[in-house]
Amino acid sequence: MGTDRTLKRLPPWFRTSLSTNGRFAAVNNRVRQNQLHTVCESAACPNRNECWNAGTATFLILGDRCTRSCMFCNIPSGDPSPVDRDEPQRVADAVAALGLGYAVVTSVTRDDLSDGGAGHFAETIRAIRRTAPDCGVEVLIPDFQGSGEALTTVLETMPDVLNHNIETVPSLYPVIRPQADYHRSLELLQRTTACGIVSKTGMMLGLGEETDEVRDVLASLHEIGCSLLTLGQYLQPSRDHFPVAKYYRPEEFDCIRDQALRMGFRQVVAGPLVRSSYHAGREFRNRSNGSRDVVSRSR
Repeated sequence: MGTDRTLKRLPPWFRTSLSTNGRFAAVNNRVRQNQLHTVCESAACPNRNECWNAGTATFLILGDRCTRSCMFCNIPSGDPSPVDRDEPQRVADAVAALGLGYAVVTSVTRDDLSDGGAGHFAETIRAIRRTAPDCGVEVLIPDFQGSGEALTTVLETMPDVLNHNIETVPSLYPVIRPQADYHRSLELLQRTTACGIVSKTGMMLGLGEETDEVRDVLASLHEIGCSLLTLGQYLQPSRDHFPVAKYYRPEEFDCIRDQALRMGFRQVVAGPLVRSSYHAGREFRNRSNGSRDVVSRSR
């Protein structure tokens, strides 16, 4: 596991288009008008132009400052802002104005709140259901510090998909996610599945994990009933973040995807530029139509 934090030149398969179109402008304008945050911007997602050009975005609620300081994440940490009680309806209004058929909502981690922000997630889901009743809703939640009550608050609103990212292998948690707990995250996903709600998770590769460690995590996820999986390449946001240990080639992602499918995962989206909500709306439509569609690469 390397310690050199010099930013490395990206391999050629990471080239992305920077062009924009009218739908990009519509998303950008709506986000600004409704005074919203998106993880697309805060986390410096490499797919922002593609997704916004398609008229989609992942909304980031509960502010843009995280109470944790994970070594992989570009979202700033620090003292968070007060909870904006009007935010859930503004998110719902943006979803309706953009005509979204599928909305993805995530948040910073708010360990300062008694419920970790679970009530705010629930209010946002309810607001979207009222304002855009035909829209599917996926939430990407933090671990709520293991609070079963907080998780139940979100589960009771019946999101179409509940996503919680496992992020990496257990051996790297002390360095990469020192304020998180691998088994706590597994338990959250298991409880979600036990409630009959589709569970989803994602992993970053390239942090120094071993092949057998990845296989063991996938086996554990399948064992607890997690059915949707995203696998993407970790990209070092800045010199202050954890260095990339390895750039996986597209064909390596294909191999890991095939392995996950053989284990029995219902859907696997894997590739260098894949992120948690990448093509989430398209995959939701495929599932609704009974298709077992699999996307192997983001490019």
